[in-house]
This record gives sequence, C-alpha cells and structure tokens, in this order.
Amino acid sequence: MLPLRALALATALLPALAGAQSATYTLSPARIDAVFKDYGPTTPGCAIGIYDKGKVVYAKGYGMADLAHGVPITPRTVFDIGSTSKQFAAAAVVLLANEGKLSLSDDVRKHVPEVPTYGKTITIDHMLRHTSGLRDYNGLLYLGGHFFDDFTGDDDALEVIAAQRALNFEPGSKWDYSNTGYFLLSVIVERVSGKSLGDFARERLFAPLGMTVTHFRTDHTALVRHRATAYGPGEKGYVIDMSNWDQAGDGAVNTNVLELAKWEANFHAPAVGGRALIDRLQERGTLDNGDSISYARGLFVDTYRGLRRVHHGGAWAGYRAMLMRFPDQGVAIGLACNVGDADTQGRSERVADAILSRAFTEPKEGASPKGVVAADEGAAFDPAPFVGTYFSEEVQGVLSISSDSGKAVLSALGAKLPLAQASPERLVAMGGSVKLDFSHAPQAVTLTLLGNASGTFRRVEKVVPSAAELSELVGTYRSSELGTTWTVRLDSGKLMLKGRAIGDGALDPVLKDGFTSPTGYVAFTRGSDGRIDGFDVSASRMQKIRFDRSGR
Repeated sequence: MLPLRALALATALLPALAGAQSATYTLSPARIDAVFKDYGPTTPGCAIGIYDKGKVVYAKGYGMADLAHGVPITPRTVFDIGSTSKQFAAAAVVLLANEGKLSLSDDVRKHVPEVPTYGKTITIDHMLRHTSGLRDYNGLLYLGGHFFDDFTGDDDALEVIAAQRALNFEPGSKWDYSNTGYFLLSVIVERVSGKSLGDFARERLFAPLGMTVTHFRTDHTALVRHRATAYGPGEKGYVIDMSNWDQAGDGAVNTNVLELAKWEANFHAPAVGGRALIDRLQERGTLDNGDSISYARGLFVDTYRGLRRVHHGGAWAGYRAMLMRFPDQGVAIGLACNVGDADTQGRSERVADAILSRAFTEPKEGASPKGVVAADEGAAFDPAPFVGTYFSEEVQGVLSISSDSGKAVLSALGAKLPLAQASPERLVAMGGSVKLDFSHAPQAVTLTLLGNASGTFRRVEKVVPSAAELSELVGTYRSSELGTTWTVRLDSGKLMLKGRAIGDGALDPVLKDGFTSPTGYVAFTRGSDGRIDGFDVSASRMQKIRFDRSGR
C-alpha cells in the first residue's frame, strides 16, 4: 500500500473528470492506464505527462522509482532522459548562432581542432543533423573496453574521437545517428561561451522557463533528489542498470514530466529564443543530393497517422524517455521510464492512439483492420517468403528474418523485433519506426530507420567454414583506433571473440571470412600472401574499425 502522502501526490495531478475532452483530444484515464498495466508495486515503471499547449492536463506515475526502498514513481520523479536531451544541446548551439557567436556552417575543427582531418569539411550543422559521418563515441569507448559503470569523462571521449582514422561516410551524403556530434557540440558551447553546457543551459534555457529541477548531470557522484534508480531485466528479476559516464550534449539531462511541460510551452509561445530558435530547431535537414531527412536539429519531424509530429526519444543505461508533440493539435506527451525494455516510442504512440483518435486521418501502419494496435499485434501473415539472411556491403552489417511459431522476427542491430506486414512488399516493426521494403530489387530489402534510409541488404546463403578455415583465424588482434586488444579462439569447434567490456561472444559465419557477433560484423582481411592479417569490425553507428593481427 502506498504511503498517503505519495498516493496523494500521484493522484493530485489527474484530470478533474475522467474522460475530460477538448476540441482535439479525449483524456480517458482507463485507456491511458491500460498502456502501463504491466507496471506496479513490484516493478520499475514510468511517469507520463500530457500537455495542452504546455499546460499539464494529465500526469501520473506507474511502478516504482526505487525497488529496494519501495518508493513509487510520481510525476515529480526525476529521470535521466538520454537522447531526448539532444534538443537542449541543439537549442544552446542555435542560440549562440542566432547571436552571431558561431555559425552553423563552421568547420568543427575551428572550435575543436582535436577532431582529425579526414580531408572533408564537417560542419556544426552536419553534427546537429547526424550527417557528419563521425563514428559514435559511445560505441567506441565500449569497444575500447569501457563498461558503462566505469567512470569516463570528456577527456576519454575526446581521446578516442581523436584516434579515429576514418569516417562512416562522406559528410552530408547520408543520415546515420551519432552521439559524437552532440558531445562535440557541448565542447563547442563551452569554448565559445566560456561556460559548460550545463551552466549555459541553466542560465539561458532552464532558469528563464522556471525549470528549477532540470539540469545536465555531468558528475555521477552528485546527489539528485527524487531521482529514480534505473533497472534492466536480469535472470532472476530486475538488476540495477546505471552509468558513470559524465559526458553531456548527446544526453545527461535529468528532469521530470512536469518540467518537460515548461519546455513544451516554449514551442507554442517562445519566451526563450523567440520564434527564430523554435523554427531553426524544427527545420528538417537535406542531404547533398537534395533528399530530405526526417531529422531537424535535436528533433525528428515527421507524421504519425496523418498528423504532423515532432519528437525525440532517449535511452541510456536503464533509462528510457520520449517527448512527442503534435503541434497542430497543441497536444504533447512526455514519458520517462526507469526500465530498459520500456519502449517509450511504442507506449507514447499508444497513448496518442487513445487520446487523439478523433484527429487521426490515417490508420496505424501494420495495424489489423479493426484498428489501433502495436505493429507486432497486427494481422497474421506468412513469413516464409521473407525468411533469410541479408548482407549490406554499404552498411557492413547483417540482418536476418526468421519464423518463430509462424510469426516473423527481425534480428538486427543487436535486437530481436516482431514484424507486421504493412503491405505485400513491406514489413514493419516498432510501430513503423523500422521498415523493410522488398519492392526495389529481387532478393533484397531496403532498411529504413526512423524515416531515414539506412541501406540495402541482399539475400545471401550462409557459408559453412571447415575446421581448418576456422583455425586460420585464431590469434590476437590490436586496434590502435580503440587502444585495445581482442582475441579469437576456437572453443568446441566454435569461433569465439573476446575483449574487455564486449565479453566473450560467438562468431557466426555468414560470408567467406565474414562473421556476425554480439559486438557487430567482423570481416577478416588477408595480405598479399593470402594469410589473415587482421579484421575490420562494424557495429551500430561505426564502420570498419581496424584491428591488426599481432605477430605478423
């Protein structure tokens, strides 16, 4: 039973009347509660806020902020909102640009000369829009041996960024999400303004809007009142899943769903930055070839069921978040959770389905004919024509589609996702955030993530190497870009890859000398003598990081 004070706080912010309505939305507590029915007094959970032009019209907590001490989640519970923080870093940079302190067309090296010269200009706007081609520093630190509960600071991030010798792609040529650009934006803010991003944001964004709780947390030892502990699923229940990484820009904002309403209000009546700030943040990007992308500056701008939508999710350690607004309806949803499998985009969309049903002009992609369901709950279809393994030379990655009890499952990017059929040639996952289009070429599939094309994968027949061919790959490999050593060994006929932080994972053969692993795609290379001289590893947001074989 909840303490009376906590129970009063959790319920005080509910609408006065169940089923409260406006011209565009309907608040039904029962339908909203149903979205979070799996959270209760023995689980972590979420806090939700629903806003009408920045005014809180519904707020509630579900589950526990601290399982060890039995503390419930309320609307005042503080969460790390992960990459939902990016819009605040973007706002700081755009404020400086609007004041003439920097230009969005500046080369990053003008402000951060530590970034290597790749023979290409990487602008601040490339980084704001995730079109820089920079490898993701979070992944680089992890592959280099840093656990998420190790301490890392700005110097560690700058060091690994400076050690890279290649980009993922030509700046401006494509979109691929990278935290490196947003971390570098925090460095630029500090060097241009003379204040850390945290101090700058507090003085120029948070304080003027009355956001007294919200802050960039860059000291993992600092105490934060009312902060939720983050959890992940474990073999015997929930386990603590927290991080001691102290970089900011790409993440690190701590806040609650009540204060997010004040930020949301600024998009409707801009008290900070004026319309010039709001418009630049929401201006979608364009690639060098003229293609539009769904990413603006710190925000995705797209449509959902026929309605214009502006949003950004966040995931860091066991924290998950989403701030999703429907500007034409004046409605927004703020969601913050302390469990790693919360799927805040899917849950936010289900809340939107519940409250905006009268406003939608299109059905949900992948939904059954009767309506509004998550993609993995759509009508059944035969997965057999799609089952197989697919490889992309461009992405240096593998995805596979399998049938599990007659249902299609996508295995890619380290995750397994149930698939629904949106059309005879298109499958979707995560409510349409992941799309697989089979219409462009026979035996091939085009992958789209969050509205942006991510590459074409062609069907391949998996190879079966001989024992002698596997033995040829055994050895020790060193990466100067990561400053770490990995080993490859045979264990009961299975090739195993081991390194600090990445653990000990199996290498599964796909192509000749090409293997998938829990870490990413590993492509062994050969010298002019035909002998193995190293490998390139490609993982999410990082391509072809070089490892050379020791002892050659």
